[in-house]
Amino acid sequence: MLLTADVGNTEIVLGVFDGTELRHTWRSSTQPERTSDELALLLAGFLEHRDLDLRKDITGFCIASVVPDVTGQFRDMAATYLSHEPVIVGPGMKTGVSVVTDNPREVGADRVVNTLAAFTAFGGPAIVVDFGTSTNFDVVSETGEFLGGVIAPGLQISAGALVGRTARLTRVDLQPPRSPVGRSTVEAIQSGLIYGTAGEVDGIVDRIRDDLGAPAATVIATGGLAPVVIPHCRTVDRYEPWLTLEGLRLVYEKNVDA
Repeated sequence: MLLTADVGNTEIVLGVFDGTELRHTWRSSTQPERTSDELALLLAGFLEHRDLDLRKDITGFCIASVVPDVTGQFRDMAATYLSHEPVIVGPGMKTGVSVVTDNPREVGADRVVNTLAAFTAFGGPAIVVDFGTSTNFDVVSETGEFLGGVIAPGLQISAGALVGRTARLTRVDLQPPRSPVGRSTVEAIQSGLIYGTAGEVDGIVDRIRDDLGAPAATVIATGGLAPVVIPHCRTVDRYEPWLTLEGLRLVYEKNVDA
């Protein structure tokens, strides 16, 4: 079985594939101070709840990470607790994705993996909207290239900044209010965050489609906060919660199984 790990700034999303089937998923907070031994204990605990063993059942490990400290600890963990080298997505890795930006080495591994998964499933052109710590828009060409994209503050960053910079506003649940016109301070904040983000998504997607000259470019939403926003978007075509994990499986196959 293949273990995959999408390491973001806020969360680590884990998945186990049995062949091409995603059998299990988990989410854990990203804590760069965790040691390799603590990571091994965390993974072993998740797997044990699904009657799986870290050493015996996991035959491959593929990682996309934007947190260098965690990448290093995962590498050390694999060296100690696994019998195989992890596949870590990075520059020089065989992904099948051409990155045609000014500086390809600065593009996050998760964005390359999302491009691969989106193009494999839906073809191009496409736009992946990844709702995480930041809201990333990854633009995929007609032939599967990563053209670039947009990085905007994520929902939680926006909410935290709003509360942190104002004296009388408090944190709110990220759920839609009864109406876009808030009848209370809480509802007014919820409206600004959720409908504001939905409007941002639609506006940016419209501009990207115009720039590409591709009004029918497929828009795929993913990421942990996507379900909060996409019901209020008019431009999102598909919701694929495990898009990045699927991309990691594809990268693994290109580098190990081929």
